[in-house]
Amino acid sequence: MTGRLEDSSQDRRVRVQGRPVDSCPEDGPEVERGAVHRITVVGEDVLRRRCQEVTAFGTPELSRLVDDMFATNRVARGAGLAANQIGVDLQVFVWDITDDWGVRHVGHIVNPVLDEIPAEHRRLVDESEGCLSVPGPYRVVSRPDRAVVRGRDMDGAPLVIEGLGYFARCLQHETDHLHGRLYLDRLTRRERQAALREMAEAKDEVFARRAERAARLGK
Repeated sequence: MTGRLEDSSQDRRVRVQGRPVDSCPEDGPEVERGAVHRITVVGEDVLRRRCQEVTAFGTPELSRLVDDMFATNRVARGAGLAANQIGVDLQVFVWDITDDWGVRHVGHIVNPVLDEIPAEHRRLVDESEGCLSVPGPYRVVSRPDRAVVRGRDMDGAPLVIEGLGYFARCLQHETDHLHGRLYLDRLTRRERQAALREMAEAKDEVFARRAERAARLGK
């Protein structure tokens, strides 16, 4: 996947909440604090509803939710995770992803809204995409190669996150979740049915691997 950043000039430090930092542990404090939840699977109603906006910021409950989402995402080896993927009907998602240029991005956002990027400033890219709530299959999905998402952090501070390439795909995928949409919805009916059959065959093995990783982390 290509993008507009130049490898020779890019600051390759980890981005936490969109800002470069000198170091970031593989398992951050959120993972250490968080509890691992069961990930919801396609067919469950909570994945098909538009999630509710968060109205109370800086609360222990919201902080715990973010911690639990990071821990669950880590065990599932996901790039990102939305709150309704652990059964919570709120507009929150987290990410921990390495982009096309080898830069790791880590963070969370509350009440996210995607900017409408003018066509002259983006291009559609066809790339393979999967989902923790559709365990197993990957399918090619067309998405813009740039995304800008605006929202707030858990304390209510304004937040703007920009992503290119794979990270842009992640931001769009997770925002879709909060609107009750899955990547399956972007496929033809035949492709969707084939993906669901593949999921049915693979999901038990995927669930077992997640349980093993949770046990290794003591979760």
